Amino acid sequence: MDASRLPLDATSTCRSQPLIFLPVTGGHPERSGDANEVLSPVCLENLLGGVVGLAAGVSAAQSFRPDEETATYRNPRYGFSLTYPTARFRPQEPLSEEGRVWISHDGNARLLAGALDNADRMSLREYRELVLRQSYPGAELDYAPVRGNWFVLSGTRAGTMFYERVTFSCDGRRINSWAMLYPVEERAIYDRIVERVARSYRAGDRNCG
Repeated sequence: MDASRLPLDATSTCRSQPLIFLPVTGGHPERSGDANEVLSPVCLENLLGGVVGLAAGVSAAQSFRPDEETATYRNPRYGFSLTYPTARFRPQEPLSEEGRVWISHDGNARLLAGALDNADRMSLREYRELVLRQSYPGAELDYAPVRGNWFVLSGTRAGTMFYERVTFSCDGRRINSWAMLYPVEERAIYDRIVERVARSYRAGDRNCG
């Protein structure tokens, strides 16, 4: 994947956006393990997105095949959780209290999840417009529902598939996000994984304050 395909902005203030520290090597945030690798703060929203809309209410056990090895991540600070296939993804260092980044073993895809307090008390639609404007300018959306306390943004941008779901919890005081980002040419692999992760995901309502 070309770094220009990713709408990264390490200088962003990330106001009302989850902040994740991602490895950046020679301007290519998708590369890792290099001796010259440095860590750059990146807004979580700048790497998030969606491919298909999925119904909630399916357990993680129902989402993956019985023979598929998985792990479930539960965030101790905010309480959100998701299940992912360990044969495909591994956690990306360093680890953060606000969320996690997982990278595929071949480095072509990322899975992200995070949460933050809605300090500006933005409405769901206001936050959706902010995400569209800052993270997905020029993207082609193929699925973008808005419901009572959540929305999904799903589509393509410069050859990259993205899936993002944002859920407001704690009476709108908490913003939960998860996403997957992967090359269009690998949809046959990752569309299925997006579906299963989506069915396993639960937004957090811990420590609402």
